[in-house]
Amino acid sequence: MTERPIPLVDLALAHERVAEAISAGMQEVLATTSFVLGPAVTRFEEEFARYCGVSECLGVANGTDAIELALRGLGIGAGDQVIIPANTFVATAEAVVRAGAEVVLADATEDYLIDPASVKERLTPATRAVIGVHLYGQMAPMEELRAVLPDDVLLVEDAAQSQGASRFGARAGSVGDVTGTSFYPGKNLGAYGDAGAVLTPNAEVAERIRAIRNHGGVRRYEHTLMGVNSRMDSLQAAVLSAKLEVLDEWNAERRAAATLYADLLADVAGVEVPVIAAGNEHVWHLYVVQVAERDRVLADLGAAGIGAGIHYPLPVHLLPAFAHLGHQRGDFPVSEAACDRILSLPLFPGITEEQQVRVVSVLTSSLGN
Repeated sequence: MTERPIPLVDLALAHERVAEAISAGMQEVLATTSFVLGPAVTRFEEEFARYCGVSECLGVANGTDAIELALRGLGIGAGDQVIIPANTFVATAEAVVRAGAEVVLADATEDYLIDPASVKERLTPATRAVIGVHLYGQMAPMEELRAVLPDDVLLVEDAAQSQGASRFGARAGSVGDVTGTSFYPGKNLGAYGDAGAVLTPNAEVAERIRAIRNHGGVRRYEHTLMGVNSRMDSLQAAVLSAKLEVLDEWNAERRAAATLYADLLADVAGVEVPVIAAGNEHVWHLYVVQVAERDRVLADLGAAGIGAGIHYPLPVHLLPAFAHLGHQRGDFPVSEAACDRILSLPLFPGITEEQQVRVVSVLTSSLGN
């Protein structure tokens, strides 16, 4: 008998657990026919702001827009430099370029998070902001970044992979001058399409972003800024409100699964398990190990029906779209070494012990143990 495939993330299983609440929320939206920036969006914005411990939340169309609008809300644009980690998804870098600023890259530390020492080396008089990317489910060392930055350099959170994570008791989204996050379906808090949000404690910044996302105005046909069309739709807000109710429960299940993986892999030679940085409460958006011959191991897992992945195979400076930055292999050695070896194992709320044992069994066999 052929064993059932194990997906990297099981969105169907997640839906089964919240289907009734989502249906009720969607029916309410359909009844009111307020489909864009309607009451459901306002309600979710208030709920998520409260959850993150910040005063302002603005729903937008997707996570990439969220980072761009976060930067524009701070007044960052042409002539400004923004430092980001080299080992991030391309959207972080795209958002900087779309805001009109210049991307400057920093290396990571062994826990995959942006290295404050590398950031300090790359500061120039043109530096206006640093984006701390909360990668794989744990927060970047925001307090360490603050300590190396001049007072006039702003700190931005890319919280796309960290809904519910905290660092020294402060939730993701509450420690930066502004935060961009994504609700892409596979995120810990995922919509049923694209959606994102900007969070900030600054009411003035929030008001600017509120206008930018809606063609540059907060009142119909009054366009005070050069804006974009990046509005969260109400059906996605209904999905997110329903899922927010169970986010902490699902994150606890992710943590339990991560603990089991660590136990199962403890004696497996050739596997480097992820490390939780001091002060962090990890929410395990991804469980990322490191192995030699990663591409061969990934192929073996795939052949056995294991939905593993790579997040991400190339750092930003080795992507053709960013060749203009003028970097080459060797410029960001920690990020490069990790990108050559990282492997994301299946992890999602509801993953069973049997599934995890099978993943580790296939991985162990592929490594020759």
